[in-house]
Amino acid sequence: MSRTVVANRVTVGYGGEPVLREVSAMAVPGRVLAVTGPSGAGKTTLLWTLAGLLRPVAGEVSVAGHPLRDLDHAVAEKIVLVPQDNALAAILTAAENVRVALLAGGVAADEAGRRTTTALDRLGLAGQANQLVEELSGGQQQRTAIARGLALHGDVLLADEVTSELDAANRRRVLDLLQEEARRGAAVVFATHDPEAAASCDAELHLVDGRAETVRR
Repeated sequence: MSRTVVANRVTVGYGGEPVLREVSAMAVPGRVLAVTGPSGAGKTTLLWTLAGLLRPVAGEVSVAGHPLRDLDHAVAEKIVLVPQDNALAAILTAAENVRVALLAGGVAADEAGRRTTTALDRLGLAGQANQLVEELSGGQQQRTAIARGLALHGDVLLADEVTSELDAANRRRVLDLLQEEARRGAAVVFATHDPEAAASCDAELHLVDGRAETVRR
């Protein structure tokens, strides 16, 4: 596993004023990078750009030394995004949401079942596996989305504000799991507004008004 993702002086917008301005960042295998900053600073935009969902108007994102073309290329390079809004299907159960993502990624049915059970258990959701997502609390939905992301076994894991709905115990659980992903060799990028969570990461990129103001390596 060797999937370093580099954003080199990227400027990104949605058709108007740029949301990111000449921002550089690096996701390194075996390390967790925290992306911090106030609401509107560009944290989500940076993660979407690293995931191939947005194309920079200037600068470049590369993965394993090659320019990142689009979302399909990112998926092929095993870049996994856990979005802030969870993106779960409300009419499916927690387990079905995880398993469907694995099957769509080409994982065999038996293996998908095993990974689903393991991932939900790691997030403390074994008892909610067969509950519809619409019946779960906000925190349980967030943990289901994290379980899905972990089950995909990405080389790069992008996690957007994935502890915002969680209590202290589950926040700690998720931070430990992100560190576990890094220890198995994944490059992890974690967008957060929580300074304590950021302090537990290996490095930090702080955004203000779309610019990188401070970097902790």
